[in-house]
Amino acid sequence: MALELLGHKVKMGNIFQDDGKRIPVTFIELISLTVTQVKSKDGPDKYSAIQVGWDPVEGHKLTRPEVGHQKKIDGKPRKRLTEMLVDDTSGFEINQQLGWDILKVGDIIDVTGTSKGRGFTGVMKRYGFRGAPASHGTSKTHRKPMSAGATDAARVFKGKKNPGHMGNERVTVKNLEIMLLDEDSGIIAVKGSVPGPTGILVRLRPVKGA
Repeated sequence: MALELLGHKVKMGNIFQDDGKRIPVTFIELISLTVTQVKSKDGPDKYSAIQVGWDPVEGHKLTRPEVGHQKKIDGKPRKRLTEMLVDDTSGFEINQQLGWDILKVGDIIDVTGTSKGRGFTGVMKRYGFRGAPASHGTSKTHRKPMSAGATDAARVFKGKKNPGHMGNERVTVKNLEIMLLDEDSGIIAVKGSVPGPTGILVRLRPVKGA
């Protein structure tokens, strides 16, 4: 698998091209990542991956096992860790800083984030049900899902669209084009929308062969 990058969703905005065309974009602030562990197929883990960390904190703010896990890291331990599957780990080592050079303007990426949580919602908001007529004898059932299913089965069939929790799910938006990249600040702009509210952590994965 290709190496990923992490970032925080900043806001949505617009970019105007030379011909005056307006492009809606989402601005993302990339995170500086440090390699904290390298796993290989030949080692005890039996698969190839790198563990990266960010957000340095004082050691007393973490548990002793968390600090001991990062005893080879220069400087402060990282508060947040995540793992990335890679095909080959030979080019990585502990304390290595991952740059943003794997991305450039015009690249196509997939962005994964957590969608906004909407809480407990009805079927009209959750699934777009039309609802019952608003007049002519309808009484207190305007937004209800009506029947739960067949009565002879004596159960509700799996997959039935009913009221329930909406949002707060892992969502991937594919094939977003990078319209702008500031290598100094780590700010990029991708064409289109990105899942989640402002400030959410997102994963950026370059698309192979794009």
